[in-house]
Amino acid sequence: MEAKLPIALKVNDLDNVATLFSNEGKAGAEIEIKDKKGNSSSLVLKNDIPYGHKIALGEIEPGSNIIKYGESLGLATAQITAGEHVHVHNLDSRRGRGDMEV
Repeated sequence: MEAKLPIALKVNDLDNVATLFSNEGKAGAEIEIKDKKGNSSSLVLKNDIPYGHKIALGEIEPGSNIIKYGESLGLATAQITAGEHVHVHNLDSRRGRGDMEV
């Protein structure tokens, strides 16, 4: 019997990140990305990624929108590659900030 890969979910077709639903998000691990249409693909993690955190699905240029659930969470502050952890170290949030014009 073949071992099942850890799962990450891509919720919206526009998303450039997926959410990891596994405690086995270690650098070098292969994971399965599933979407709501039943499609799946695999990806190798570049960093350790905690349960519930975001994974880049492809290349994301600095200044580009990070899209999750079809909505922009903020902008990439650095080059992000497929399989990389997307979090506060490379994402500048645009939500709930009082220091920016709307």
